[in-house]
Amino acid sequence: MVKKPFSKRSEQPSPNRGPAAGAQAGAERLQKVLANAGHGSRRQIEEWITDGRITVNNLPAKLGDRVTAQDNIAIDGRALQSYRLETPKRQVLVYYKPEGEVCTRSDPEGRLTIFDKLPKLRNARWITVGRLDFNTAGLLLLTTDGELANKLMHPSTEIEREYAVRILGKVDDAMLERLKRGVMLDDGMANFDAIIDAGGEGINHWFHVILKEGRNREVRRLWESQGVKISRLMRVRYGPITLRKGLRRGQMEELDERDMDTLLRAAGIAPEPMPDEPTEKAVKSLPRGARSTGSTASTRDEKEKSGKRSSTKFKPASRKRK
Repeated sequence: MVKKPFSKRSEQPSPNRGPAAGAQAGAERLQKVLANAGHGSRRQIEEWITDGRITVNNLPAKLGDRVTAQDNIAIDGRALQSYRLETPKRQVLVYYKPEGEVCTRSDPEGRLTIFDKLPKLRNARWITVGRLDFNTAGLLLLTTDGELANKLMHPSTEIEREYAVRILGKVDDAMLERLKRGVMLDDGMANFDAIIDAGGEGINHWFHVILKEGRNREVRRLWESQGVKISRLMRVRYGPITLRKGLRRGQMEELDERDMDTLLRAAGIAPEPMPDEPTEKAVKSLPRGARSTGSTASTRDEKEKSGKRSSTKFKPASRKRK
């Protein structure tokens, strides 16, 4: 379902008006508004509401409350500015993260963060789709769409993550079978959905592994549970989006419309209609001589034949150490 912009009302909220008064025209559910703005998943926000962490117009929020942009919303006593409640323009970046960067907005140890290099946004913020640890490189998706980020990360969506792994140590068939069948880790059972032998010489052997969840350091912990260590780890695919060979470490590019639509469908979100593709109803309303859409089809065919991702490249910002 295509998201509609968060509607604004001209009237100002009364200081005594409670969150239940949000049942007015144009209002949306509180958890949906906050999730779309990237503050968390809907389920997470529902837990915050139940725990009393969210207020609307200085009163505790309740499940089912509806709000508009004129309502005063606070999380843990911190008021949210109005632009942080609006649904931003949907953008998705593919970033080739190198080793030696963290995925947090700030780091107490002064290490470089991926956010130091991202293009600046106005009235929006970049949300990481999962994370890669300090020593892991590879594909990292970032988006301005909180709903898309949450759906791509949620285990129920079962989005595949594929990693290239170089193993230091001896690997036999029995070990691979255990890793696919399931291993008990500190936070429960875990397993790889697929393990592909990618070759290699001696004790340094490459494998590609696929799993459908993103627990903290899960790939490393699974291999280490078998007494071997990872000497290199790189994510090469997230769902339908793969790390393009021409993209260098530390570089990023924006998804084009075709890749964006593919990613949205994988997350269970209906893509927005193309502006140059009239709906069936609109085509029928046109005169017969004006119903040809050959130019649109030929343009799409040319893109598909080229096989290239038509994307916007960004120059990384200067890297500053804190």
